[in-house]
Amino acid sequence: MNSLKTTAKIKSARSDLDAEQYLHMYQQMAKIRAFEEKVDELYRGAKMPGLAHLYIGEEAVAVGVCEALRRDDYITSTHRGHGHCLAKGAQVDKMFAELLGKEAGYCRGKGGSMHIADPESGNLGANAIVAGSAGIATGAAFSAKMLGTGRVAVCFFGEGALGQGILYEEMNLAQLWKLPVLYVCENNLYNEYTHYAETTAGDLLGRARAFGMRAEQVDGQDARAVYNIAQELIERARRGEGPAFLLCNTYRYRGHHVGDINRAYYRAKAEEQEWIEKRDPLKILGEWVIAQRLTDEAVLKRIQIEVHDEIERGAQFALDAAFPDASEVDEDVYA
Repeated sequence: MNSLKTTAKIKSARSDLDAEQYLHMYQQMAKIRAFEEKVDELYRGAKMPGLAHLYIGEEAVAVGVCEALRRDDYITSTHRGHGHCLAKGAQVDKMFAELLGKEAGYCRGKGGSMHIADPESGNLGANAIVAGSAGIATGAAFSAKMLGTGRVAVCFFGEGALGQGILYEEMNLAQLWKLPVLYVCENNLYNEYTHYAETTAGDLLGRARAFGMRAEQVDGQDARAVYNIAQELIERARRGEGPAFLLCNTYRYRGHHVGDINRAYYRAKAEEQEWIEKRDPLKILGEWVIAQRLTDEAVLKRIQIEVHDEIERGAQFALDAAFPDASEVDEDVYA
């Protein structure tokens, strides 16, 4: 985006690199937000098969963490994975194509919303099984250590995964073998339709610390805060100092999935409004960069417009793309 570099050179009170990086983070969050809003529109318009789990409200976690990664570092994702994929470098046109079951999608239309993978950008795949990608991320970290590549793996998962045994098996191995992996727990407060306090006993950080693992928590609505701690933990892992656990306290603004419209029976509308009005990650970062005189409102609006245009082009590409031929039904199917 030309607007990013221009603003950085003119407005930055610090360095050009700092300003451009913060604006890039804002752009990435805006892209995820616009992408998810378009997904919701496609679903309601009966143009998308199946369901999707929107990441709206949680954008600062994916962007803050992925901004601290190299392109060749690994991530694994979840059923709510569009934000992770985009933050790690996925293209919106191929993302939309995958959601619509088109051959031009990342998995040739066979993965759908919950199984998008893009090895070229280090994305080893989203996973519909809760905590299902813990073994993949830990295995990738083991490979990186054995091969001496200097890569780090990040495993994203929701707080519901804290009830799955495989996560603890993998964290145990990672700590024993000092693997370069960061376990990122996105606590958006709800396991589908139940508050996590009713399903998850004890101290969340204490679960990781029981293995002797470094464990930190952060405001998951503040992209800068997420980036700062993620960068520290990722570089620590890259130096060979072992894994870490990062608890990001966040909130999903929409339902568990696109069909979960009326959420009044399991959470209060007042709670939703408070998070939306006072804890919106885009608003928090946007207000900060303006306060720091790194940019102005006009540039942020221009970013929003450019992102919206990119999303519209990507969605139209997917709508116009062809479905896979019926003869391909058994290709790339391994289980």
